[in-house]
Amino acid sequence: MQNKFSTKTKIMGVLNANEDSFFKDSRFSQKEASKRIETMIEDGANIIDLGAVSSRPGSIAVDEKTELSRLKDIVDIIYNCKFYDKVDFSIDSYSPLVIDYVLNKGFKIVNDITGLANDKVCEISAKYNAQVVIMHMQNDPSNMQDNPEYENIMSDLDIYFAKQIKKAKSFGIEDIVLDVGIGFGKSLEHNLTLLKNLEHFKHFGYELLIGASRKSMIDKIVPSSIEERLAGTLAIHLESIRNGASIIRCHDVKEHYQAIKVQEAINAIN
Repeated sequence: MQNKFSTKTKIMGVLNANEDSFFKDSRFSQKEASKRIETMIEDGANIIDLGAVSSRPGSIAVDEKTELSRLKDIVDIIYNCKFYDKVDFSIDSYSPLVIDYVLNKGFKIVNDITGLANDKVCEISAKYNAQVVIMHMQNDPSNMQDNPEYENIMSDLDIYFAKQIKKAKSFGIEDIVLDVGIGFGKSLEHNLTLLKNLEHFKHFGYELLIGASRKSMIDKIVPSSIEERLAGTLAIHLESIRNGASIIRCHDVKEHYQAIKVQEAINAIN
């Protein structure tokens, strides 16, 4: 789909290989892996983002070896079946051990919620010439929603992105995507401000990723369970595309594909 920045909108489908993901329908077993991946590709996914550690508010990190053990068999299936020839694969991780393993198995994207805090992640990403998603998060998942505060949410993120882009380039990373981190250490007002003014961050010259799929900000606007938040998710993501996002990270690939195609058809009319 073409938005006003002439960048094709890409759908990043979510696969969680962990037991405590906040949205249970995104979890899957190793036995289900091939079928789930094939379905997501058929439904319109351009990217599949695989993760094994929950980043929901209050979640606790696990050690690298545990994370890799959750992922290894699934990653090997992706590699052996050559699914990476059909769709791009992203790793939702900030573990050097995990990232090094998957980039050697056909993965092309590092989706780092810590925004390249670890120099080793920078080194490995550069070695494989991977695309890197730099996300903003205040504090960490265990405490990020404990009364988050900013002097100015827009300028604070601007300073953060400028610093992390400079760091990425210093390691030789050139293929960069920016993610404002909806729900990662932000109040409802912070999230809404970022979404409304998302176009501002295009001045860096990189693609923008938005991932608000079924997040609690929807519940704060209209009380709803996680399972009831698809409509709110689509509203946020379609508005984000209008405001400059070109990668949409979501749990519901088929529904997003349809919504984006309808939006594209409307926008195509002169």
